[in-house]
Amino acid sequence: MLDETLLDDPDALARVDRRGLLRGAAEAGARVRTAARHAAEAGVTELNPEGRPRSIMVAGPGTASAGVADLVAALAGASAPVARLHSTGVAAAAGAYRWTLPGWAGSVDLLLITTTDGSEPGLALLAEQAYRRGVTVAAVAPERSPLAEAVTSTHGLGVPMAVAPHELTDEEAQEASPAALWALLTPLLALLDRVGLVTAPADALQRIADRLDRTAERCGPAVATYGNPAKTLAAELADTLPLVWTEGALAAPVGRRFATVLAELAGRPAFAAELPEALAAHRVLLSGDFAGGADPDDFFRDRVDEAQALHARVVLLRDRPAGGLTAAPAARELALSHDTTISELEPEDTTVGNGNGTSTGDDPTAPGTGPAAPGNGPAGESPAAPGPGPGTVRDGATDLEGLAELLAITDFAAVYLALTSRLHTT
Repeated sequence: MLDETLLDDPDALARVDRRGLLRGAAEAGARVRTAARHAAEAGVTELNPEGRPRSIMVAGPGTASAGVADLVAALAGASAPVARLHSTGVAAAAGAYRWTLPGWAGSVDLLLITTTDGSEPGLALLAEQAYRRGVTVAAVAPERSPLAEAVTSTHGLGVPMAVAPHELTDEEAQEASPAALWALLTPLLALLDRVGLVTAPADALQRIADRLDRTAERCGPAVATYGNPAKTLAAELADTLPLVWTEGALAAPVGRRFATVLAELAGRPAFAAELPEALAAHRVLLSGDFAGGADPDDFFRDRVDEAQALHARVVLLRDRPAGGLTAAPAARELALSHDTTISELEPEDTTVGNGNGTSTGDDPTAPGTGPAAPGNGPAGESPAAPGPGPGTVRDGATDLEGLAELLAITDFAAVYLALTSRLHTT
């Protein structure tokens, strides 16, 4: 149950935020700047590679490392195949994780290792295995950690993970911090820019940090819910089963990460899928027990002893406006036909309306609200508003800025859900 009284009480939010989750979300921009500086000091920006790697492998434990692998795969696109090396082991503990290189890995491949801990023996063994096979290794890990030393001893490239001076040092706290993703991802963006797989020069990283700062200002605890896209989304997702639908190559990993952090931080089950496949994959969820109109007036339901039933709510994430070939109208129509409310989110600079980047509606059948009505929600967005079509020119740096904004808003929303449900008060 979400405690809505906390959302607009910054002092109360600060008291229950024992693990510094809001501070971690607010510091994402600063973490990008520090990580970019660490990458430059490690020599990343001075690299002169002979060519692109044949493939990229990404290894590391935890939610942040998994998010990095997913984002690297989306950003690299067709330039190079990206494979995440999944761990094996008997427990979710640093000493139990093990990773193995695929049989085809060799001297023309690149291994990226990311971890907020750095004490995993399995990652050190992986770096040694890669050295014997001739695989190029780059790692982002805490400074002076066993992994950092192992990578250096095997002639790999090590970049110290950016941390805040006040940050807790245990792995669990690092993984819970939204800033951990950017601390691990930023040096890899700089590296992938040098090898020609991603457009992320130093000025692009600075713009990403600036966008994260601006988004943090809009989503901070001092901003009231009605003007705060993250608080609005958190309130809308209270007591719901979120169905996170994404459109666009860069929105897809954001949606998957949002579903993951909702479970890990807020204890909320969520499902993520890409449009248009989501329309078929989640249709039954919209028409079954989780449907918006499922037994709303069941006379025999025990309203005192039984917990409130979860109803599905669609969260539509787009990395650009719905224009040209898009499944957004079909998504709205499907949600509306099943009395399911829908929240919409896209980067601020491409939003039609007042620019807060979100469009929501609590009653899909009420005039002037609902998922298909103009002026719906705080953004005042019209779903039929024209936007750039598939032929619109967009550079990679602009895409990264939009990606950063979507990640920041959804991370803030997950944190607000966690704090208002009192999961992190102890």
